[in-house]
Amino acid sequence: MKEISRRNFLKGAAAGALSVAAMGKLGGLSTQAAAEEPALTEQYAPFDKIPQAYLNPQRTDFRTHEKELKTLFSPWKLGNIELSHRMVKSSAGSACYLSGLSDEFIEYYVNLAKGGVELIFFEMVAFLEVPADTGEYDAETRAYLERLVSECGKYGATLGYQISGFGMGENEMTVEDIHAKQARWIQVAKGLYSVGIKVVEFNCAGFNMPAHFLSRFHNTRVDEYGGKSVENRARFVTEILTQLKAECPDLAIQCLIDCVEENDNIANNPTIMTLDTDVTTPHTKPLTIEEGIAAAKLFEAAGCDSMHLRIGPLGHHVAQFASDLYFILNGLEGATGFGTQYDFSQAFQGAAIGDTSGCGIALDIAARYKKELSIPVGAVTYMDPAHAPDFFEQALEDGKVDFLLMNRPLTVDMEYVNKLKEGRLDEIAPCTRCLHCHSGSNEMNAIFCYCRVNALTQRVMREGGPATYELPPAETKKKVMVIGGGPAGMEAARIAAMRGHDVTLYEKKGYLGGLLPFASVIKGPHENLDDLKNYLIRQLEITGVKVETGVEVDKALIEAEAPDAVILAAGGLRPELEVKGDGSAPIIPMDTFFTAEMGEHVIVYGSNAQAFDAALWLTVHKKKVTIVTPSTADELDIQQSQHAKRMMTTALYALGVHSWPEASIKEVKEGKAIVNIEAGVDMEIPCDAIVNAADMLPNTELIEGLENAVAIGDCANPFNIALAIRGGNDAGRAV
Repeated sequence: MKEISRRNFLKGAAAGALSVAAMGKLGGLSTQAAAEEPALTEQYAPFDKIPQAYLNPQRTDFRTHEKELKTLFSPWKLGNIELSHRMVKSSAGSACYLSGLSDEFIEYYVNLAKGGVELIFFEMVAFLEVPADTGEYDAETRAYLERLVSECGKYGATLGYQISGFGMGENEMTVEDIHAKQARWIQVAKGLYSVGIKVVEFNCAGFNMPAHFLSRFHNTRVDEYGGKSVENRARFVTEILTQLKAECPDLAIQCLIDCVEENDNIANNPTIMTLDTDVTTPHTKPLTIEEGIAAAKLFEAAGCDSMHLRIGPLGHHVAQFASDLYFILNGLEGATGFGTQYDFSQAFQGAAIGDTSGCGIALDIAARYKKELSIPVGAVTYMDPAHAPDFFEQALEDGKVDFLLMNRPLTVDMEYVNKLKEGRLDEIAPCTRCLHCHSGSNEMNAIFCYCRVNALTQRVMREGGPATYELPPAETKKKVMVIGGGPAGMEAARIAAMRGHDVTLYEKKGYLGGLLPFASVIKGPHENLDDLKNYLIRQLEITGVKVETGVEVDKALIEAEAPDAVILAAGGLRPELEVKGDGSAPIIPMDTFFTAEMGEHVIVYGSNAQAFDAALWLTVHKKKVTIVTPSTADELDIQQSQHAKRMMTTALYALGVHSWPEASIKEVKEGKAIVNIEAGVDMEIPCDAIVNAADMLPNTELIEGLENAVAIGDCANPFNIALAIRGGNDAGRAV
C-alpha cells in the first residue's frame, strides 16, 4: 500500500471534510497521522477512515516561527499595574496546593516569578481568604501572606486572587441571601488588598454562582436578579463591582466569563430540574456572544478593569478552561466526552477556532469583545506562544487580545517566560496536554495530580518527593552509565549531568526517544510528543551527556566500562500471547499493528492506555474493534488522566467498541473467537486479527547482581510517560 506523508494525509483529510450538524452522535472515529519518523509513516490511505474523521480537519501550518515577538514582549496596563509582557499566569491549579502556611507554597510561586511571570493569579486557597466572622487575618497568616507578596515582588511579580464558588440553588436564594453573598465577596477582596494582593478576579464562568446568575440556561428567577434582561442577570456582579471600587479604588478587578456557551450533554441531560418546582429549563438557552458582550459592557461601566474570556460548554467543567481537550483524540477532533461530536464550523456560533488542535480556540471571539470594550481583554485555553510563535504574535498584533492567560505551559517549565524572551525556545519543556495536572479534587489532587513532563510538580517537599526545587550539585563526580534512550533514560541522564556527573547514555536503536516516536504516530500531534522527544534530546546536548546510539549494552560492556553507577531504562517486555485455534486470526505485535494487513474484525488484547490508543486508531480506520482484557473494569485505561480517559471511552463506546474486562480468549476458529467473560459464560465474537497490547512486564535482568544499579521507567514498573520521567528525575538526583 502506498505510503503517504503526514502533510499529504492532512490535505486529504481537509479535502474530504463532511458538512454535518453542529454536534452529532458518534458513529465512528478517525485519526490523523503524527509527526514523521523515518521508520514510522502512515500506511493507510487518507480516505480509508470513518466520516467523523473529516468533520474538523486540522491545520499543520500554524506553528511557524518567523516573527520577532515584539508585541508579546511589549508593555501594557491592567488598572494601575504596569506589565512588560503579555503572558499572565491564570489561577488554575492553586487548589492543588493545600499545604497551608508552608514554604512549599511560597517557593512554588516564587519560582514562577523568578521565571519571568509578572502577574500571577491564585484560586481557592483557604488561608488567602479572611475569616468570615472577623474579616481579619490572624497575625501569623497576615505575616505569611505579606511574605509571599514580598518574595514574589523581589522578582517583579504582582499577585492576584480569583474569588469563586460553585453555584447551586441561586434560583431559590432570597434577595437577602444574595446581598449576604455579595458582602462576603467584597469582604474577601478587601482582605486580600490589605496584605498587598493588587488584583482580584471574579469567576463568573463555568459552574460558579455568578455564571449561573448570568446564564439564561441556569437563571430562572423573575425578580431584579433574573429573567431575560442581561442587566438583571448581570446585577449580582455589577453591584459587587460598584461597591468594591468605591471602597478600594486602586484595587484592580478582572472578570472571568464564558464568552459563549454551547450545549454538550444533550443526549444524557436534556433538562435541568429546579429544586422546588416542576419547571424545567431546556438545553436551548446557551449564552450568546452578543449577550456576553452586553454583560461585559455592564461590568466595565461598574468598574471592571479587564476581561478574561473562555468558551463555556454547559456540561463539562474541565473543557471550559482546557478546551483543547476536544482535540485529544487523534482523528476524532470535537469529541465532547458525552458520546457526541462538535462541528466547529457551527458549534459556539461557528466563532471558535477549531482547526489548530485547540490552540487559542477563543481568540476570534475575544476579538469581537475587544472591539466593544475599552478595557484590556485576555483569553485562555492553551495560549502557548512557544508552541506557535507567529500565530500568537499575529493575534496580538491584530489586536484580538491584549494578553494571554496561561497555566499549563508555565507550570511545566517555570522558566518559560525568560527562556522565550531570550530566544531559547528549544530549551522550553513542552506541555503535552495530557491533563494529568487536573485530576482528582481538593486534597486528593496531591495524590492524583502530577505533570507528565515536570517531575517536581506536586512532589517537592512531600513524602517520597525531592526535598527542594533546586538541584543539589554532586558531592563526588561519578561515571554514570544510563542504558536506554526513552523519556526515563534521557531525564535521568540530563539530571545526573546537571549535577556534575560524567554521563554516557546508551541506546540500542539508531535514534533516541524510546516509544515516543511510535506513540506520536498513533496519538497524533496534539500531545506534542515529538516536541517532548526533541526537548529531551536538546537537554542531553546542553548538559554534555555523551550519547551512544546503535549500541546494545550487555554485562560485558558494563564490566568493561566499570561505571560508578548504572541506571537501567531499557523499557518493559511485552508478554507473548498464545491463543489456541486454527490460525485464522493472526496475533499482531502492538508496535507493528498500524502497518499490518488485517481483516475487518479486530480484538485488542489489553486494557492499558496503549490498548485504548490502538483501539481508537483501528476504529478510525474502519475496523470493528473489541477490547478483551484479564484486568478489572477499574483498570481500563488508568494510565491516562481521568479527562483523557473520559473522552476516549465515551467516544469508543458510542462507536460500538465494547470492553470485556476479566475475560480471556479461549480459542479462535474460522474467524470466530470464543471469549470467556466476567459473568463466567462463553461468547462468540467475530475475529480476523488480535493485537497484543497486553500490559508490559519488568525487564531488569541486565542489572541483577549489580550493587550500583537501579532500574527506572517501564523496565522497573511499566505504567506511563509521567511516571517514567518521574523515575528518571529521582534517579538522577539520587546517583
